[in-house]
Amino acid sequence: MTGSIESAVRFDEMGDVALITIDDGKANALDHRMLDDLQAAFTAAEVEVKAVVLAGRPGKFSAGFDLAVMSEGPESARALLGHGAEFFFQSYMLGIPVVAACTGHALAAGAVILMATDVRIGEDVPAKIGLNEVAIGMALPRFIIEMARDRLSKRHLPGLNLAKIYDPSGAVDAGYLDEVVAQGTSIDRALEVATQLAETLHAPSFKATRTRMRSDAHARFRSTLDADLAAFTVA
Repeated sequence: MTGSIESAVRFDEMGDVALITIDDGKANALDHRMLDDLQAAFTAAEVEVKAVVLAGRPGKFSAGFDLAVMSEGPESARALLGHGAEFFFQSYMLGIPVVAACTGHALAAGAVILMATDVRIGEDVPAKIGLNEVAIGMALPRFIIEMARDRLSKRHLPGLNLAKIYDPSGAVDAGYLDEVVAQGTSIDRALEVATQLAETLHAPSFKATRTRMRSDAHARFRSTLDADLAAFTVA
């Protein structure tokens, strides 16, 4: 699989690692086209390589869901949330390791992407990272809260209700990131980590352990999704 010039999602094979880059030239907001392309890229990666790096554009990992689509009406907002949930679940349960190169801001659904990956490398830049939905007129869906319980520091869970936003060093303490590196080096570091994982992990054992570790949480996420979609509104 290779990237298309018409897509904001680029796929490059680098040995046993797939570098999947999101760059729409703007804020990397998630719309249906981008989510389709991300799902296709992850599906291809699971077959073709042994690890994935998901990277943003310089200064912006992802600003979350496309608010223009969200504001078209309740059905449009629910459809985009449901589409996004399927991508988050795909990443969370992928049978190979996923390393995020958080190149800048990661807000709302952008922060959810970080929670759905294995290793998160941020950059020492003035970036905003976190779930700010409550501040922009959205009650957090239960499946996102459950994912946060699984992936974030328990000390920081009250921040979900307060739309708490972090800088990269604070995001490490909160659990959105695992490591912060110098500006402009997150992709190189993520590729280094992913390559090491591809070389050292036994692929079938990783996949089996992934299922054993995360299948119960994944089932909880899915069990709330229908109710989340039915109740979801944008102020």
